[in-house]
Amino acid sequence: MESWNSMPCTLKFPCQNRSGWQICWGVMKTCLIRRKTMGENKKKIVIVGGGIAGLSAGIYGRLAGYEVDIYEKNPVAGGECMGWNRRGCHIDNCIHWLTGTKPGTGLRRVWETVGALEESTEFADCDIFYTSIAGGTQVTLWKDLEKTQAELLKISPEDEIEIKKFVQHVRYALKCEMPVEKPMDAMGIRDYIRMGASMADMPKVMKEYGSMDLKDLAGGFKHPALKALFTDYLPEDYVASSFLVSYATIVSGNGEIPKGGSLAMANRMVKRFRNLGGKLYCSTPVSRILIEKGKAVGIERADKKTVLADYVISAVDTMEMFGTLIGKKYMDGKWKSCYADSEKYPLFSAVQMAFDVEAGAYEGKGTIFFPCIPFEAGGKKVERISVKSYEYEPGFAPAGKMVLQVNVPQFDKEYFYWTGLEGKEYKRAKEEVVKAVEERLLAQFPGLKGHMEFLDCWTPVTYKRYCNAYHGAYMGFITKKGVKSFRVKGTVKGVKNLYIASQWIMAPGGLPVAVAAGKFALWRIARKDKRNI
Repeated sequence: MESWNSMPCTLKFPCQNRSGWQICWGVMKTCLIRRKTMGENKKKIVIVGGGIAGLSAGIYGRLAGYEVDIYEKNPVAGGECMGWNRRGCHIDNCIHWLTGTKPGTGLRRVWETVGALEESTEFADCDIFYTSIAGGTQVTLWKDLEKTQAELLKISPEDEIEIKKFVQHVRYALKCEMPVEKPMDAMGIRDYIRMGASMADMPKVMKEYGSMDLKDLAGGFKHPALKALFTDYLPEDYVASSFLVSYATIVSGNGEIPKGGSLAMANRMVKRFRNLGGKLYCSTPVSRILIEKGKAVGIERADKKTVLADYVISAVDTMEMFGTLIGKKYMDGKWKSCYADSEKYPLFSAVQMAFDVEAGAYEGKGTIFFPCIPFEAGGKKVERISVKSYEYEPGFAPAGKMVLQVNVPQFDKEYFYWTGLEGKEYKRAKEEVVKAVEERLLAQFPGLKGHMEFLDCWTPVTYKRYCNAYHGAYMGFITKKGVKSFRVKGTVKGVKNLYIASQWIMAPGGLPVAVAAGKFALWRIARKDKRNI
């Protein structure tokens, strides 16, 4: 009889590859259950969308013993966690920082489980959150909170009270973590007690900053550079407490940048999913989710072929799901009201462009916001833009060069401007924005003259075309002051066995919500079938 420690793992767990089955003896019961599940009670899950949420759901589905197929419309999986090559350079689309990189945190365990972070994953050596320039003064939010406080006080001693209050409340937010063990609607009293104990100081942050937006926060400071600092990184109508949590994530070491970029991280998840036996079908769009008698039973592909399944997970943009895959008749009042009220639930996107520059010609570091001569982008007047350098990614450009990327914020109104252009008009509008940005980059950083080459430009329309992103938004609904933060369960009323894995199920969206949404969708399915994930 073959011994257990020599039998191959049917799910190809990474522990087998590292140390053999000896490391699995402590969890032998779990492995036996999974083998039994795989052999005697196999059920199938079909996932529409191969972004981070879809890949996460697929990986957790395989770990729970389900047969899993993922259908992705694009040639490459990853969704908005994407990158592409132009003229020998690599352009990164997504990760500014990754929440959940601190060892021992719940989200770090999720990233490790889905293969996004591995033992060999390195992080960029960055000590800056971002820098703002206004009125000739440069001010930086450093990873070192004490250094930030010292710099702010030096620049504006008259703002001492507000500066120290801000810094203290960032300290209060240092232990704030997104709950990822189970969906919040499934959490019991004990779960909330544990969460409250780990984030005991967060009520102080919410009391002081939860009822103001970033415009209000900036208004409390006297110095113009500090006013600009607090309205540069996120839209000014963002609730201020969210900004403090974001900065605290950087300070605590829980928001690092994985080296290699967004596409490399997505590819690690693809590798993990396939190693577990999952099937990924790229360049295979889905036209609709099949619903019979109030129950999801499979999908119909664009080529009219049908694929039956016990469960279906929609991991696409939720408006794409309601508008195309299942029909708006299944959109409940909460979804309808949020989509219909862009004043309460605004969205944002951007016009972005990338340049190849000689490394010695640019001395900036990290992300820098600076004022500029006004110009128009998407019909919107622009007076400040940001530039991010990828000096920490030498592999993104040929030797002696690096990639710079510029971000010009856009909102709903600008999205409609871009969608109203066709063909040559659209191309010409992009060229005009690129020219305006190049001129302003050279004005701010004259050393770039003769050492900078344009690589690519993309707009909100790009996100709509490539990812079916609603209004070109690459994150979810903005949480404004006085407006309840958007959150739904991830199920569809009136349709059994259909689940939503998407950043849109909880504001403000982004990669942490996406990867958790994938896990939560499988948590609900596995719980129904009395399985573990």
